[in-house]
Amino acid sequence: MGFLGLFTLHKPKIKVESTKKDGFSGWVKCTKCEEMIHANELQENHNCCPKCGHHYRLSAAQRIELLADEETFQELFAEISPEDPLNFVDSEPYVERLAKAQSKMGRNEAILTGKCKLGGKSAALGVLDFGFMGGSMGSVVGEKITLLIEHAIKKKLPVILVSASGGARMQESIYSLMQMAKTSAALAKLHNAGIPFISVLANPTTGGVTASFASLGDIIIAEPDALIGFAGPRVVEQTIRQKLPETAQKSEFLLEKGMIDCIVSRGELKEKLIFFIEFLMGNKKLPIRPEKKVEREKLDDLITFSQKEREKNAIKVSQT
Repeated sequence: MGFLGLFTLHKPKIKVESTKKDGFSGWVKCTKCEEMIHANELQENHNCCPKCGHHYRLSAAQRIELLADEETFQELFAEISPEDPLNFVDSEPYVERLAKAQSKMGRNEAILTGKCKLGGKSAALGVLDFGFMGGSMGSVVGEKITLLIEHAIKKKLPVILVSASGGARMQESIYSLMQMAKTSAALAKLHNAGIPFISVLANPTTGGVTASFASLGDIIIAEPDALIGFAGPRVVEQTIRQKLPETAQKSEFLLEKGMIDCIVSRGELKEKLIFFIEFLMGNKKLPIRPEKKVEREKLDDLITFSQKEREKNAIKVSQT
């Protein structure tokens, strides 16, 4: 080979492989601790960082797979579809925005509702999906939650609702805001029936969802480091003109202030839900012993007498 042959223009082609054979493809950097983790490891750990425990979002289908016993979830009220009663248009028509979300997520709304078993215990389960228009609560979301609660009352099933939402859906205006009252009224009926409601707050849970059913649980559970509140931190700061602490509106802060009952990591959530269901549904009303019955009757008489006295005093005050 001559001297010029060393610098030929016809260089051998270098094969570039998109997937490495040594198994190092699929690595991602954690958004919180910035450590490198493998996608498979993340998936096996319920979409939580194995290094720092940061909880990434789950879709409604993934959440149901995590909580419900295998092949026990039966979807209810899937036939109800959203409409556009206001012919709402912002940057694009509401009907087009809905169609895009439905095509992307493969279902017609932001919530999946149904019945399932957890540890062999039957329950009514509803899961909001933040991937569908920010998990916003429109009229169909409110209707499906209400129907699920009514079904639970009829079948005497505990209700579990997992929230991940930006709040009420602005494209439906007053129709969306009405769902706050409707779902709250349905939960009042559930409470009167003596059936427990467990609310699970995922990241984020804000707006009208926080201001209604999400905060009405007999037991309120939150995932670690979840953003929970009515208005977002930026809106609050603009309103009060003060910088909020970094921990404000996070689940740990809310636990300290008594707004939630406990913080449970995703890997332990199903076990904790089973414990609460067994505890709350397993208690039978005990008969009152004869001596206690007499004491109860005396107490009732005292309460009745006290009420009559208050009524008399109220009449006297009004007359003066």
